[in-house]
Amino acid sequence: MTQTHRTAGQSRSLAMFNPLDGAMPLRAPRARACTDRGFTLLELLVVIVIIGLLAAYVGPRYFSQVGKSERGAAKAQIEGLGKALDAYRLDTGRYPTTEQGLNALMVQPPDEAKWTGPYLQKAVPLDPWGRPYVYRSPGQSDDFDLSSMGKDGQVGGDGDAADISYR
Repeated sequence: MTQTHRTAGQSRSLAMFNPLDGAMPLRAPRARACTDRGFTLLELLVVIVIIGLLAAYVGPRYFSQVGKSERGAAKAQIEGLGKALDAYRLDTGRYPTTEQGLNALMVQPPDEAKWTGPYLQKAVPLDPWGRPYVYRSPGQSDDFDLSSMGKDGQVGGDGDAADISYR
């Protein structure tokens, strides 16, 4: 079914499509659009190179922040343990011995009648690197020494491997 439409002296044929007829419109087939194809190997390689450059630039900055946050967490935990040790001393008149250790903050030592703990809400934590904090009483420079050996677990060091101490 074809209809003629005249515009400004021209005549053209419009195809009328009736889906019930099963007839297709009388138009020239269009060329397929270029958007139907996939990515080329070159395009994929360019994207991979860009992602690699971004990772090389952002990765070291991200991981340096992780080290700073671990050191910050260790400092905060040491401060909390130091305050709990001070509360223990206020109640008992002395700090726990090295042998009693930090567990005296959670469990009453057998020879402490004035103990009113527990002095921590949770169990004594490990440092952010999974090692126990080092506690000595009496300390070398104060009433007690409380420290973490840092990321490397060795005495001394610098950067992320530096020791973190109370006071």
